[in-house]
Amino acid sequence: MSRHVNLFTGQWVDLPFEEVCTLAQQWGFDGLEVPVAGDHLDVYRAAEDDAYCRQWRDTLERHNLDVYAISNHSTGQAVCDDPIDFRHQGLLTDRVWGDGDPEGVRQRAAEELKLTAQVAAKLGAKTVTGFTGSKIWKYVAMYPPVDPEVIADGYEDFANRFNPILDVFDSEGVTFALEVHPSEIAYDYWTTRATLEAIDNREAFGINWDPSHMIWQDIDPAVFLTDYADRIYHCHIKDTKTHFDGRNGRLSSHLPWNHPHRGWTFVSAGLGDADIDGYLRTLDQIGYTGPVSIEWEDSGMDRLNGAPLALKYAREHVYDLPEAAFDSHFDNR
Repeated sequence: MSRHVNLFTGQWVDLPFEEVCTLAQQWGFDGLEVPVAGDHLDVYRAAEDDAYCRQWRDTLERHNLDVYAISNHSTGQAVCDDPIDFRHQGLLTDRVWGDGDPEGVRQRAAEELKLTAQVAAKLGAKTVTGFTGSKIWKYVAMYPPVDPEVIADGYEDFANRFNPILDVFDSEGVTFALEVHPSEIAYDYWTTRATLEAIDNREAFGINWDPSHMIWQDIDPAVFLTDYADRIYHCHIKDTKTHFDGRNGRLSSHLPWNHPHRGWTFVSAGLGDADIDGYLRTLDQIGYTGPVSIEWEDSGMDRLNGAPLALKYAREHVYDLPEAAFDSHFDNR
């Protein structure tokens, strides 16, 4: 059977969950990656109310959809971030933000991630995708310079905060998949390695692979897949179009999405520089059997056009593997 193609509903939480399920079914998605946001999933209610969980599952089943992953990106961002400021208040629920005291926010965010693992197991999801935040992202330019001990302390801080979270993931039989992404503790190839080493390569912690964040950094997404094959727990299909014309830079000059002076911008799958066909083949080669999740982010088109367009592109490049090698007839001697 061909690989399942799901829709990440993070960009759709302004719409009721039922409406998004209806759209996803009409377009032909196999399932959803559902965020803890809007009315798409209330983890506090789900933890205590079995009837709510049944209703939630019934909504999916009524639309012939499944769930493989729960997303809690926004809350995860607050676990390790420093500083915690007005940006986070816009990301977080009042319950997690509380009085805004930074350490209190971090602790409440960590507790919600633990709860998310428990709810994911209850709902039958295998993975929680998300962010970690980072104490040391603010030093990415390395100027003013900092001592190596400051960077080492950032990884230690991540380990101290995430190991107790991962204990709950272990107990629930659910994995956490970090989206390697700017502003996280792992944002490129080498910081991913350092992050895994910081937690002694715990199996509960893996990667939500998304090529769009690697394209503009000149990281080869296929090489990343092969080198971290045993840690690929979930996959986003999202594309990036670069426009480095001698003026536009990689850091994008504080300009909004789709501005002509940006060096890159996200586009619907198949419309950018990503070799998505090649990446999907690589996923087959490394033995990844999970779904791919369409994350629609394209400021140049309406999402009602973009999501089905991305799905069509993905379907055209998700293949059934052959039952035998194309040259197997040479073995018939």
